[in-house]
Amino acid sequence: MVTTRWNGNMSFEAKTPDGKVVLMDVPGTEGALGASPKVLLIVGLTGCTGMDTVSILEKMKVPKYEFRIEADYHSTEEHPKIYDRIHLRYYFHFEGEPPKDKVSKAVELSQTKYCGVSAMLKKAAEITYEILYE
Repeated sequence: MVTTRWNGNMSFEAKTPDGKVVLMDVPGTEGALGASPKVLLIVGLTGCTGMDTVSILEKMKVPKYEFRIEADYHSTEEHPKIYDRIHLRYYFHFEGEPPKDKVSKAVELSQTKYCGVSAMLKKAAEITYEILYE
């Protein structure tokens, strides 16, 4: 169960089933300490697909690398304002030649089979992605 309490103004504090605390606020509100609930959806998406990708690459025995995901998103103009387009950029850095086939397969599996957040958001938004090497 998730429990969310109002802290005053537009601030809320949610406790996850395992006791973690998530702060939510309206951007630009005086004293805001948390992210907006909608942005947390994007945070959840990047975390979900990132964890999947790392797990799959680990199973493929891919050597040490650096990895980050950037997400751009677009909201509709009318209420309820929802995300209708999300674009993910998966950035990888390898010391040597990158195993592009394995990376591509891992990201594809995350996006098409494993990431539940992506599967849910795809019902409302077009999700696209690209893989980049630095």
